[in-house]
Amino acid sequence: MSRGDGLAVLDAAGVEALLPMEDAIRVVAKVMARMALGDVRQSPRSRMDLPGMGRLLGMMPGFIDEPACFGIKVATAFPGNAAAGLPSHCGAVLLFDADHGAPVALFDAGAITAIRTAAASAVATDALARPDASHLAVLGSGEQARRHVEAMCLIRPVTHLSVWGRSADKVARFGAEMAEGHGIAVAPCATVAGAVEQADIICTTTSATDPILTGGLLPAGVHVNIVGASFPQQREVDGAVLARGRLYVDHRPSALALGGDIQAGLRDGLIGEGDIRAEIGAILAGKAEGRTTADQITLYKSVGVVAQDLAVAAHLLTCLATAPPTIMQRLRM
Repeated sequence: MSRGDGLAVLDAAGVEALLPMEDAIRVVAKVMARMALGDVRQSPRSRMDLPGMGRLLGMMPGFIDEPACFGIKVATAFPGNAAAGLPSHCGAVLLFDADHGAPVALFDAGAITAIRTAAASAVATDALARPDASHLAVLGSGEQARRHVEAMCLIRPVTHLSVWGRSADKVARFGAEMAEGHGIAVAPCATVAGAVEQADIICTTTSATDPILTGGLLPAGVHVNIVGASFPQQREVDGAVLARGRLYVDHRPSALALGGDIQAGLRDGLIGEGDIRAEIGAILAGKAEGRTTADQITLYKSVGVVAQDLAVAAHLLTCLATAPPTIMQRLRM
């Protein structure tokens, strides 16, 4: 952590130290409800393609009325970074004072995005999954898979975890880490079908461009968080998944503009725009209905919205003002 000319700066370690998942879930739930009440202004993510395969610069501006703030997230995607042992997504959240327009905070966007994405899925799962949901299936074994296991264990009584991924070695290491960290039974699976056949909650957290989860694999009563595909060229689920479930999104305009899964379903005539039941925030605000029976299939499609980033950034700025000396010392190291 450092400050200069009134600007608070947090790197990834600082964000991690001040933002436990429990707090992120609470902050994200509040701002999602405010979105449904019309108290947030934001635009779907814009992007500029950069030289090199898959490289891009994304920009997401927004305004929140409570806590009053506005700002922008600027992030890059460099898929080749993994080969060099570096994060594929980097960036910063820049927060401004709502009264005078001065910049007040510059926080690491990678850490904020990683935490708030899983926190948003937890909010959606809490609103839509059966209260007794205990078997979690995660498709993927990377950063978002790890975060989603943590978040799901906080809002449902998870006792069993099934994991599928393209690399058996990574899945095995990931499963061992989750078993030790969360005290749950973990089953690495060779197929997607094997991973989801007994699931109460499914989280798709991959960078797939073609569907890995198909409608015929969904068990009755399951809730699915469709998380990894956040650009039009990406798809994690097929149109049959969308047609079988009650579909909710984080932000309707963004989901329609960026959700490759949804766009494909619309093109193929398997769903219509009216099949998007509501934004999750509308359920939280009492403006929409969620699950109505135990055997319904519910779906949450997220593409990421800047309101969540800004709300988390505003929360972090407040935390900095009251952080205990031990935390502040850690952030200076």
